[in-house]
Amino acid sequence: MGGFSFFSRLHDSSNITKLLVVFTLSSGGIISYSESQSGHGVRTLEPSLRDVKKKKVLVLGTGWAGISLLKDMDISSYDVQVVSPRNYFAFTPLLPSVTCGTVEARSIVEPVRKIIKKKSGEVQFLEAECVKIDAANKKVLCRHNDDLLQGKGEFLLDYDYLVIAVGAQVNTFNTAGVMEHCHFLKEVEDAQKIRNSVIDCFERSALPNISEEERRRNLHFVIVGGGPTGVEFAAELHDFVQEDVVKLYPKVQDLTKITVVQSGDHILNMFDERISSFAEQKFERDGIEVKTGCRVISVSDKAIDMKLKSKGEVSSVPYGMVVWSTGTVTRPVVRDFMEQIGQEDISKIFSVADKDNSGTLNVKEFQDVIEDILVRYPQVGLYLKSNHLHSVTDLLKDPQGHESKEIDIEGFKLALSHVDSQMKSLPATAQVAAQQGAYLARCFNHREDCKLNPEGPIRFGESGRHQFRPFEYKHFGQFAPLGGEQAAAELPGDWVSTGHSTQWLWYSVYASKQVSWRTRMLVVSDWTRRFIFGRDSSRI
Repeated sequence: MGGFSFFSRLHDSSNITKLLVVFTLSSGGIISYSESQSGHGVRTLEPSLRDVKKKKVLVLGTGWAGISLLKDMDISSYDVQVVSPRNYFAFTPLLPSVTCGTVEARSIVEPVRKIIKKKSGEVQFLEAECVKIDAANKKVLCRHNDDLLQGKGEFLLDYDYLVIAVGAQVNTFNTAGVMEHCHFLKEVEDAQKIRNSVIDCFERSALPNISEEERRRNLHFVIVGGGPTGVEFAAELHDFVQEDVVKLYPKVQDLTKITVVQSGDHILNMFDERISSFAEQKFERDGIEVKTGCRVISVSDKAIDMKLKSKGEVSSVPYGMVVWSTGTVTRPVVRDFMEQIGQEDISKIFSVADKDNSGTLNVKEFQDVIEDILVRYPQVGLYLKSNHLHSVTDLLKDPQGHESKEIDIEGFKLALSHVDSQMKSLPATAQVAAQQGAYLARCFNHREDCKLNPEGPIRFGESGRHQFRPFEYKHFGQFAPLGGEQAAAELPGDWVSTGHSTQWLWYSVYASKQVSWRTRMLVVSDWTRRFIFGRDSSRI
């Protein structure tokens, strides 16, 4: 049940694995970071020298959730290790700006060791990738991809509490040719590759022995996915062509084409429909083609095959570069871990509710436990409201609508799995991940106040239940830059803003939300340089 994994669990019992997990799917959004006073340098201690009285917290990932956790967590109370294949934190909402040179890559990254240096306490950082989690033995297998290590790149780490904040990977939907021929926009390295490929397309088109047909193909940029990332990249690319490229390559203006392919009926369909409509009209004026209701069925080295869902027609479109931005999916290492731990939390709730140890829950027992379920899994309450169900016992009905008198453990899991599958998960944004990390930090910081059962006892009638309530996301709004110094914003209170003033609001918000004063100054400097001198088209 994917949705249940978003709610962290923290058990403190001798016979239960101590585990603390947060899954993040960050790909955009904003969150504020505050500066703290600089402390002493990072110390890397051998395991034998660590304070054995401190619980070991192993943090996997240095994205929005991991850094937010480290920022707010009381490090001095724990023995903390951080493992990530990247030794930096990246402000991912500005990745589309990196693709066209509006902002330089180094301006949006901050070294992890510099961030943890400001914390009081000792944090050990290891640049490696988690390849396997052994939940039963509380160990993690890590690997450093360095050929010079000659077989010494793999090592094991143990933990008392595990924080999984590795983010997600691109979802290709197993479409043929995507991995081989498409660019993605998830990492800083992806943005740099796209930048080089864009310049390559224009340089190839400038060669004297290239036919006009080949020039048109080289200058056709296709973006698959009409979400915030795809739309923002299309807008950035259009501005780059109109404001900078045509001055350097004067013969390409009429040959350049940008196409956004969206499987849904509208782009930015997760925004208010007013923003979606504004974006489509803006793109139409700018000459950016938007193909809605199209599904990509394959990608070759020179063409992309699409199927128009309404008519079933298949067409092949030549391209020079394809950027794939269709959402994310859970990483294999996390999926494997979830299969290991199974649904132990639900089984525990069931066993406590089954007072007579009959192996089934009657309606009365189910009603007694539902309060605990509603607190642990808020999506159950949302499901009841959205489906206009009057009683929690409606969850016990079979597909024919007949109410069951009793339910066994498998039926109990199936009922909650059905609820979870019907409810949308949280958006895959940096804003969500950062709030999850801050929530988890509060849980760690108050762990000593809730020694008996940090999540709250599930034995009914006892006081202090659910001292750590499940994570609840608070939406602070989202932006969609649309090029031409225009942007759209959806803010709390059903407030929608579009136009030039919104773009300046976007500038101010994104500048203020940088992780440090260094990156804040660099980003503002890059924006200023672009206004005065234009974007840098050098392929470096």
